[in-house]
Amino acid sequence: MSLNRRSLLLAGSSVGLATLIYGCSESNAEAEVTANVVTETAPEGDVALYDGSAIEPINGDAINNPPLADRPMGGVDAELTVVEYVSPTCPHCAAFHMTALPQLKEEYIDTGRIRFIARPFRRNVLDLAIFMVAEASGEQYNEILSAYMESQNVWAASENPRQAIFDIAEQFGFTQERFEEVLTDQELLAAIEATREQALNEFGLQGTPTFYINGDKFEGTPDYAGLSAEIENRL
Repeated sequence: MSLNRRSLLLAGSSVGLATLIYGCSESNAEAEVTANVVTETAPEGDVALYDGSAIEPINGDAINNPPLADRPMGGVDAELTVVEYVSPTCPHCAAFHMTALPQLKEEYIDTGRIRFIARPFRRNVLDLAIFMVAEASGEQYNEILSAYMESQNVWAASENPRQAIFDIAEQFGFTQERFEEVLTDQELLAAIEATREQALNEFGLQGTPTFYINGDKFEGTPDYAGLSAEIENRL
């Protein structure tokens, strides 16, 4: 996707979603990152949890070194890392976020047993707009992404998806001016695009959602039963 396709976002596009999809098969990209930043504890004891801040790479493995710094959920000291490449316009991703993820949060993420990363994979300009808003929100990244996933059938079906995306961003404190500013942040756009290219070229990603568990591509069924079974095998 070239940079000039941002005009679709800035002009209040009413382009139908089907014409944009390639297939399911702070605002600066140089935002400060800090390792293991935490302000919360898990409900069952003193387990350090991530607070939504961007982090430094967990280790030197390529899967843990995306161009756009990760914002994990879960345990700071967790030995198991689950990376999901997610697209907000992917119905399979929305289904996962509305069904399986809440169960994973309750059992493994909020208890600090695993580190969970929802990593951007842009399939179209609507994805791009949502990822830019989520990343620009800083520590609200996961909360905002969740809001878009839960309301996918609303904004994705809108005659004016750009306005519908703003309407949700506004609920998280975005003004129209801030929204416009975020959508023209070329450094952030480039980082999201580079993250996409890394997934395609280095990790062989072919569709969304795709999961990697401690760097290994998960080949099972991407639902709670499949993922929890694999997690239990590795813990």
